Amino acid sequence: MCDRIVGFPPEYTAKSRVLILGSFPSVASRKQSFYYGNKQNRFWKMLFGFFGEPLREGVEEKRAFLRAHGVALWDVVASCEIVGSSDATIKNYDAADIPALLACTAVRCILLNGAAAYKIFYERYAGIGVPYRRMPSTSPANPRYSEAVWHAALAEAFAEESARG
Repeated sequence: MCDRIVGFPPEYTAKSRVLILGSFPSVASRKQSFYYGNKQNRFWKMLFGFFGEPLREGVEEKRAFLRAHGVALWDVVASCEIVGSSDATIKNYDAADIPALLACTAVRCILLNGAAAYKIFYERYAGIGVPYRRMPSTSPANPRYSEAVWHAALAEAFAEESARG
């Protein structure tokens, strides 16, 4: 029997324009008490690189970075039973209240980090009314990861927001 684990609160401001949703925090992330804590995960390197900034390691620096660039970060699963870090073992989950987050932000695009995040999001929020896209997982276990795909999606998301003014 697995113990129920609660994920992290969302990182956002009212001005957040793009929401990136993962599935659920890994063991390394839970030890660090912040998103994408596994040093092998490509998420932070990819995101800092997109904005042309050097990677910073501190949690508070990452929070400031997200705020400065209008990026909201959360997981689609708020709590669940899970074995280790394996998305395949997620069960008895409660989904995050994505509509509540959207209601208090300027988010107009959702990027879903990996197949599990997409599957759970789609099951619960397919008709959410905000464009969303499945992205290749930034996990080190994903051999099909593509930084170029992420950068293109982020460029499109932020360009659409700039065009709307």
